[in-house]
Amino acid sequence: MSKQLGKKIAPAPIPQEIGVVDLIDNYFTAYNSARLREVCQLLSQEVLQPGVTVGVSLSGAMTPAGFGISVIAPLMRHGFIDWMVSTGANLYHDMHYGLGFELFAGNPFLDDVKLRQEGTIRIYDIIFGYDVLLETDAFIRNILQAEPFQKRMGTAEFHYLLGKYVREVEKQLGIKHSCLLATAYECGVPIYTSSPGDSSIGMNVAALSLEGSQLVLDPAIDVNETTAIAYNSRESDGKSAAIIIGGGSPKNFLLQTQPQIHEVLGLEEKGHDYFVQFTDARPDTGGLSGATPSEAVSWGKIDPEELPSAVVCYTDSTIALPLVTAYVMNQCQPRPLKRLYDKRLEMLERLQKDYLVAKSLTKIVQNTSPEVATYPCGTPKKR
Repeated sequence: MSKQLGKKIAPAPIPQEIGVVDLIDNYFTAYNSARLREVCQLLSQEVLQPGVTVGVSLSGAMTPAGFGISVIAPLMRHGFIDWMVSTGANLYHDMHYGLGFELFAGNPFLDDVKLRQEGTIRIYDIIFGYDVLLETDAFIRNILQAEPFQKRMGTAEFHYLLGKYVREVEKQLGIKHSCLLATAYECGVPIYTSSPGDSSIGMNVAALSLEGSQLVLDPAIDVNETTAIAYNSRESDGKSAAIIIGGGSPKNFLLQTQPQIHEVLGLEEKGHDYFVQFTDARPDTGGLSGATPSEAVSWGKIDPEELPSAVVCYTDSTIALPLVTAYVMNQCQPRPLKRLYDKRLEMLERLQKDYLVAKSLTKIVQNTSPEVATYPCGTPKKR
């Protein structure tokens, strides 16, 4: 038999006591268990190292189940997450814990008509009172009337301010590490939302606009800031990693930073260096959630030279994330916090400067070339 690329599968009985690293390294041997092992080893050996800027996208109802606090926040505090893109719903439901409200493990087969009559909300097998929504909404509307919110801003600044206020509530309640937004505020990790109107947070922002609020969440700010983060990650021979939890709009918003650099801004770029995704979506339906790393290469989102190390694990994120977090926290030393939130304007300034220089050079080339005429629509056409 020809020499195999992988190591020999040598099954052995699992011992009565076993650590998470031994379990994953030696007993996750094939199929998606092997993909999970590859993710753990790639993260610990290459990604969570100095010089790599790690971006994470978060979709699905992860925070109601407590994963914002139990999994994502510890990774932030260890310096393993440098910036994030999340659904607004994940950030909204995470606030319940920071405000001291209670959610409970329930049953996916409860009578939903009866739950509605009793004022109980169900997210599959999680249940909580309708008053949790009302009181969270009231808290949001109250703090959004404060002066710092009365302006146009991006969602990173918006979430940073929300986290600041939630952290104050934590102090009053005598608790800590109860909210992802508060952790991001403390660690200087910018969190963006690709669709700020698509959550209860956005709904409350909209309601206040009817009362004359001056708060405007500007998506152009988010596009430019996230692009600047990806662009600056290559400084001093650095690398960029994309860790995708689920799919949807947050996945695209994180990955579109590279096409924005080379396709729209005209700056040279080769795509993210590392790509890891946990998903249960199929690629053959054409949806982004199931789109493969090789497809992302065709868009310039992923560096083609790094494609062999890209890993997609087809499993439930609620199964994968606790295992991966336990593994990397065991195997990796904490990294110094990059505090990219504090560097947003500096990174954006560099991006803008390089873009304007590249644009000027392009105009010079177009004006001096007899072969190309530029039309108002911006489409070059041969004479």
